[in-house]
Amino acid sequence: MAHLRSRRRLALAVPVALSLTASLGFLPAVASAAERPASTAEQATDAPALAYVVNTKVDRRTIASVEKAIAKAGGTVVVTHDRIGVIVVHSANPDFGTEIRKVRGVQSAGATRTAPLTPAGTTDVGSADYVSAAQAERIEAASAKTPGSEPLEADQWDLRAIGADKAAKINPGSSKVTVAVIDTGVDDTHPDLAPNFSASQSANCVGGVADTSEGAWRPYTDEDYHGTHVAGEIAAARNGIGVAGVAPGVKVASIKVSDPDNGLFYPENVVCAFVFAADHGVEITNNSYYVDPWLYNCKDDPDQKAILDAVNRAQLYAQRKGTLHVASAGNSNHDLASDAIDDASSPNDTTPVERTIDPSECLDLPTQLPGVVTVSATGVQNLKSYYSTYGHRVVDVAAPGGDRRYQLPDTPSKDGRILSTMPNGQYAFLQGTSMASPHAAGVAALLKSKHPWAPPAVIQALLKAQADNPGCPDSYDQDGDGTQDATCEGGQRVNGFYGYGIVNALRAVK
Repeated sequence: MAHLRSRRRLALAVPVALSLTASLGFLPAVASAAERPASTAEQATDAPALAYVVNTKVDRRTIASVEKAIAKAGGTVVVTHDRIGVIVVHSANPDFGTEIRKVRGVQSAGATRTAPLTPAGTTDVGSADYVSAAQAERIEAASAKTPGSEPLEADQWDLRAIGADKAAKINPGSSKVTVAVIDTGVDDTHPDLAPNFSASQSANCVGGVADTSEGAWRPYTDEDYHGTHVAGEIAAARNGIGVAGVAPGVKVASIKVSDPDNGLFYPENVVCAFVFAADHGVEITNNSYYVDPWLYNCKDDPDQKAILDAVNRAQLYAQRKGTLHVASAGNSNHDLASDAIDDASSPNDTTPVERTIDPSECLDLPTQLPGVVTVSATGVQNLKSYYSTYGHRVVDVAAPGGDRRYQLPDTPSKDGRILSTMPNGQYAFLQGTSMASPHAAGVAALLKSKHPWAPPAVIQALLKAQADNPGCPDSYDQDGDGTQDATCEGGQRVNGFYGYGIVNALRAVK
């Protein structure tokens, strides 16, 4: 799953014996595309179906007219988000995109993938590298030296780095604030997540339509652990079990958007997630991914422009309804403020094609959309993590994401990554800007708890104002080969590595 903002390699998982055993639900297979109208049956008989987004004006007359044109062009409407003018369509007509873009009232339209729709499936389940009982005892013994600590908190250097351990004693966050994890699903039966989980604000948005049936928001398999790890970083409860989250008193919800067949985060799923979050009173969303299949969506490509328009409409709709979006910057060590970036990973659902893009014209979604908080990753030494993407006036803030290569903490496990929850009551270390974003989302949740009437723009301004900025380092030659591994532009107040600085949980509650 190259789209996820973490290094998808499991290094440490605590045995189930350390916590309650959790059961894992499975989602029914996603429905296949409906039959196409008879008028296009001949041309579509042997053609594979693709998914599309069609963006229109928001008045009912225009939407109704476009829906008729969609049927005439051989498309089947999956869902219409009439409040933002986004229609999700399946069509096997190879010329559907070209035809529908000519229709009056259509502002942009394009395919959301380059591979045909496939039947639902699940990913293979891999084995985890479990920590020994002796090692677990060492972590717990170290944690016990600090009164009030969770059993595994001695290994959570990240909480101490942003003052979250001290903040929890002042204000752990309000249960009236919810952070929705838009991701691979969350195992809400985990004993560290169950106390703070909001089922009423959770759903499965795969396919573009929200499924709120019991357990639909859970991971498909144990290997789809990404969302569960992220959720624990935000709101794992201080309940004497396992780990603690940055905001252990707030609610966490799960909006699953990962495709069951290939794990990708397709645009129609993300559009559904933003609209669902907005309509269900979610205050903050965490987005530790990029929208597949393009790492960067270019405005001069009709398909990619349609994706950009649809996702942006959805996230802006949520912002207008009071939802703040926090997103990871990416793990490519790219400079999003540069003139050109080489992208050899897109599209990632078929065969990637090497291209050079201008990051001011080709955007990483949702992280580069207006109003979204873009988060870079740091390690225990408060340096930019070696993998973290960055960019002056693009990155808003930084947060602990881990760095197992160059920044190792003096903790029981001496692991520079982030320790958090995993499916089936387990725990593991991971690193990536995937882990940085939920730390910032957790601090934003603390700010929202203290300032419940503050709109998203004010919460973002407070997040920046209270951050600690280390300034650009004198040298960033991490591997010692005499060459700078990245160039930090800007000054002490705002720069490319940290934006306005590393988020601060303690200041948020004070």
